[in-house]
Amino acid sequence: MTARMLIDGYNAYCGSLPHTTHVVQWGGADVWKVAGKVFAIAHLSDAHELCVSFKCSPITFEMLKDQPGIIPAPYLASRGMIWLQRTTSQTMSDADLKHALSESYRLVALGLSKKRQRELQLNLSVETPTSSRTAATKRGRPLPTLRGNR
Repeated sequence: MTARMLIDGYNAYCGSLPHTTHVVQWGGADVWKVAGKVFAIAHLSDAHELCVSFKCSPITFEMLKDQPGIIPAPYLASRGMIWLQRTTSQTMSDADLKHALSESYRLVALGLSKKRQRELQLNLSVETPTSSRTAATKRGRPLPTLRGNR
């Protein structure tokens, strides 16, 4: 295998995540889903580069969208969704891509109902503002309360 991820490596990695399914759709794209919700889409470019689209946080989107080899995901980003597409490994290494795919999986799984998350026994540990506040207070450092304009 070369230094850059190939379609087989992409499919193997996505398939290693719990409760995922693979379909080929949208003109031959390899699409991965968790509980029926898409978290990753890959196809080969005309230059035979693996192009991978994935959901990301708004901060990640803003930081990476203009980097070489990364673009807002065609179709998805233009529809207001927060998705990027890695078109080359110029900025994002394969290790970073795997991390982005894991994060995409987690973000999509977080969008599932709590009941569905329990049924699938998904461990999506995320620190919420409430748990952060409680943990900080227990350490003796109360967090400031933010107040909006009323």
